Amino acid sequence: MDSDLFDISIVIDRFKKASTSEDDVLLEYYIEAFKEILKFFNAMGTIFGFVSSDIKVKIGILEEFRLNKEVCDKFLSVKSMMDYEMSAELLQKKDYVSGCRTLLRLHRGLDFTRNFLRKLAELNPDDKTSDACKVSYQDTLAPYHPFLIRKGANLAMYALPTRDVLLTKVCKDVGSAVKALPEMLQFTDVVYDRIQALYKLNDLLALP
Repeated sequence: MDSDLFDISIVIDRFKKASTSEDDVLLEYYIEAFKEILKFFNAMGTIFGFVSSDIKVKIGILEEFRLNKEVCDKFLSVKSMMDYEMSAELLQKKDYVSGCRTLLRLHRGLDFTRNFLRKLAELNPDDKTSDACKVSYQDTLAPYHPFLIRKGANLAMYALPTRDVLLTKVCKDVGSAVKALPEMLQFTDVVYDRIQALYKLNDLLALP
């Protein structure tokens, strides 16, 4: 079904809406964009099954906060979420599932996604994608994964097809996807950089 395929135009639209304020990111649209990004990982198959399942769980956690009437106003944006959890000292609470920790995991996944897609945009249609994927993975997610997951991921990446075969598998239309990639990466970078800056400002980049 087309609805199961990755639609770059949706990511562009949601990240645009997420970044309307000057130095913050609205969580509602960030979550919607990530639901679309999840389709990218799902369509790639078992190679990134471990990433897909983790992203799905993390999206669910943030959605629960957004739907909880008692705290939903604290989870309107990344800034408001950080302010709330830090001022209430929730990051030190052992039995609390932290929105900041959860978002940090998605943030790292977004770094991999933008790196890999940027490399895909630079490839020729018949170029293999395995090397681009491996480099992107090593530069982003690998440092946070245990040895066995890193080893399994690197082995699985050898099976990745050429650029256009991969894009045909994950996207609705290859031509449209290639044309839309630069704009998507532009807004993805804006969102990523803002969140990175907020985590750095609040000294939260090393949250366990």
